[in-house]
Amino acid sequence: MSADTLALWRNAHVATCDAHDTRIANAALVTRGDRIEWVGREAELPEGLRVQARAVWDLGGAWVTPGLIDCHTHLVFAGTRAAEYAQRLRGLSYEAIARSGGGILTTVRATRAASEQQLFDASAPRLAALLAEGVTTVEVKSGYGLTLEDEAKMLRVARELAAVFPVRIRTTLLAAHTVPPEFSGRADEYIDTIAQVWLPQLHAAGLVDAVDVFCERIGFDTTQSERLLRAARTLGLPVKMHAEQLSNIGATRLAARYGALSCDHLEYATAEEARALKASGGVAVLLPVAFYCLGETHRPPVAELRAAGTAIAVASDCNPGSAPGASLLLALHMATRLFGLTAEEGLAAVTAHAARALGLQGVVGVLAPGQCADFAIWEVAAVEELSYWVGHNRCRAVVRGGTLVRGSP
Repeated sequence: MSADTLALWRNAHVATCDAHDTRIANAALVTRGDRIEWVGREAELPEGLRVQARAVWDLGGAWVTPGLIDCHTHLVFAGTRAAEYAQRLRGLSYEAIARSGGGILTTVRATRAASEQQLFDASAPRLAALLAEGVTTVEVKSGYGLTLEDEAKMLRVARELAAVFPVRIRTTLLAAHTVPPEFSGRADEYIDTIAQVWLPQLHAAGLVDAVDVFCERIGFDTTQSERLLRAARTLGLPVKMHAEQLSNIGATRLAARYGALSCDHLEYATAEEARALKASGGVAVLLPVAFYCLGETHRPPVAELRAAGTAIAVASDCNPGSAPGASLLLALHMATRLFGLTAEEGLAAVTAHAARALGLQGVVGVLAPGQCADFAIWEVAAVEELSYWVGHNRCRAVVRGGTLVRGSP
């Protein structure tokens, strides 16, 4: 639609996902081009907007939410790790597999061998699956190339996906995912290479929206991680952190000092990490599919996060090793069942709070005037059904930037 075209989406129920968790029965939305112009009870719709609407969509009493946001994925990769999953079923731990040369490095070998077109073709069905669930914004990390050329290849594919699919994609450089074979035993040199050579070049090429580090005992320690965080902030890039997934080595507290957008996983975080995130404005991103697939038992500190008032987001963590799937709705269900989030917390976790985790608050994640007209239309009797169904997608249609891009309202 043109920038001035008005469209009316009426006869709906709306969950705005604002700070008050506002629900509006018998509601309507008005979009102007790619932005929301008005939202509220249809009976209160200004007559001028009704008359000016060039298109009118009757939603038949469906529920409308903001377009869902998957704020942590490794969506671009080649190959699978099904053999390693079978090893874990026989009792071998994720950490033991990684230390034996498998894990992330298995996917690195496959991703390096794939062409850009092959990577695109492998990743596109995963993105299509997310879009079908009402996801309109996705974060895509690199981290399976671990050379300048291959990291750039992954990031370019993410940009190409954004050009083809009606989905907003934010790219995150995760070259500090593990130490590649070329730098075996030289983790410090590898971090310096990323910080001083790769990051400036990839940023100058317009391929990086944020920087992430796997700060863990099988990843990078806090001293190494801090060097990369400092380099990112010097370039004006926001930072994120894989933190406290397998142990607690101080990753979240470090990330909070650098104003990280989010810290993700957090199974071994404590009340101290919850308070640090709250004080810094960071978001706690929970990844229940990885928790489930790895057979973990140490849950993230949801009660402590609540007590601190820390924003909680949930993401699919789509990746070939610990979360081999592409379903944010499944992650949402698991977060309520495995981690104890309420239905209301879960909805905020995949909308408003997920937007904050990507630095997109005020842009997406809430249905309010001025925000992007990204929303999902659901064939449900109550919005709580989004976290209730298991493997049953009730998304009827998806609107991105005011344009119907999937399904029928």
